[in-house]
Amino acid sequence: MTSKRSLFRRTAAVVSAGAAAVVLAACGGGDSTGGHDGHGAAAASASPSATASAQAPAAPGQHNAADAAFAKGMIPHHRQAVEMADLAPSRARSAEVKKLAEDIRKAQDPEIKTLSGWLASWGEQVPAEGAMDHSAHGTSGMMTAEQMDKLKNASGAAFDTAFMELMVEHHEGAVAMAKTEQAQGAFPAAKAMAEAIVTSQSAEIAQMNKLLGKS
Repeated sequence: MTSKRSLFRRTAAVVSAGAAAVVLAACGGGDSTGGHDGHGAAAASASPSATASAQAPAAPGQHNAADAAFAKGMIPHHRQAVEMADLAPSRARSAEVKKLAEDIRKAQDPEIKTLSGWLASWGEQVPAEGAMDHSAHGTSGMMTAEQMDKLKNASGAAFDTAFMELMVEHHEGAVAMAKTEQAQGAFPAAKAMAEAIVTSQSAEIAQMNKLLGKS
């Protein structure tokens, strides 16, 4: 009987010790795992920050140099297009040209105000009124002073043809500028405007080429 009791006590002691070891292992594993989980959680919480940091330039309200360049270049570009469009009511013969000019003015005038507002909010200088970079002709489609004078002195069918030919080139420059903004810009609203410019002005280019018999 004594032998059986002694055996029972030893067995119980072994079981207790084993249980304690299991508990300690579990606790130790929990601490270890908790430690790793803690690092994992920290890494996980750091990851969104790192991602957000990497994407910060594209966050709403953020802009980069390409956005500023887009706004500064597009404002005088649009101003010249509006100036050209303002000539059409009194000089164009074609109803299609008059309508096209009105559509251009209605689309680009508000965009000039929007672009100017962005530059002001970014602490950037808004191009002064009348600051036409005619030297940009050939790269952004801007008309030279001589071309502008020639257009002002034209009327009827001659005006229609000159207006559309020059506006096609002007629009092509705007589309190129807008595509650069789409590729390099960070400000969501500017990229959205660039997309709208590409879509609308590409359609107008196609329309003018058709009227010119070039399509």
